[in-house]
Amino acid sequence: MARRPRIVRTLPGLRRALEPYRDAGDTVALVPTMGALHAGHLALVRLARRRADRVVVSIFVNPAQFAPNEDFGTYPRSWGADIKALTETKVDLIWAPSAQVMYPEGFATRIAPEGPAKAGLEDKFRPHFFGGVATVVGKLFAQCRPDIALFGQKDYQQLRVVTQLAKDLDLAVKVIGVPTLREKDGLALSSRNAYLTPGERANAPLLYRVLKATAARIKNGEKIADALDVGRRQIDLAGFILDYLEARHAETLAPIASIADGPVRLLVAAKIGRTRLIDNIGI
Repeated sequence: MARRPRIVRTLPGLRRALEPYRDAGDTVALVPTMGALHAGHLALVRLARRRADRVVVSIFVNPAQFAPNEDFGTYPRSWGADIKALTETKVDLIWAPSAQVMYPEGFATRIAPEGPAKAGLEDKFRPHFFGGVATVVGKLFAQCRPDIALFGQKDYQQLRVVTQLAKDLDLAVKVIGVPTLREKDGLALSSRNAYLTPGERANAPLLYRVLKATAARIKNGEKIADALDVGRRQIDLAGFILDYLEARHAETLAPIASIADGPVRLLVAAKIGRTRLIDNIGI
């Protein structure tokens, strides 16, 4: 039986737990999560295991990235299953602070990211979101001092924001984006998939099919604007409430008019029933 990871909930405890790794010269990988772990998270952990001597997984449902009308209170939580999965994947340390530890009384400093955080994608619909993400990830990097940190590409704008954060603040951590893990029918794995009804779950993979079809049209020479218009109509007709389907520069997330302006990333966000789904692919 695999050894259960050490679980740490206080900053002094975290420093004590990390000190032997540093003394031994071990490299440390961090996988930040909000819990409710699925196979996509565990793929990040397994890659971290291959890339570093020690693996730290943080579990913290960050209230700073939820607006009052969002699902902080009902966000999926599965502590027991998460610990079992992290034990099986041979994680060394679980950093599980409370909100009071992460944001103690008098906390008054927040990171306000720009650049890819102001691309008019997720930030247009969730203007609070990337400030909360940047602040908590900045704290996690400072607390854990990892050599590498792994993030899934499904949350692509978040990946670009975190990458820019580490670069701009001269943080000694390499941010690694890991390809999206999908169900057999193409649906990107997400903790929020648990919200889908059976009918919604059956319809949800359409977003990925539209992304692939739109990418194929663009690669075959169709104008980006025309290909996007076709994709948007398909999503609307399937009963989704579309927030955006966009083609952006894969690094800056700036709008582009031609594949020659690339590399290109297609990004989509849409709501089906009460569940908001996001996805993206490269061209």
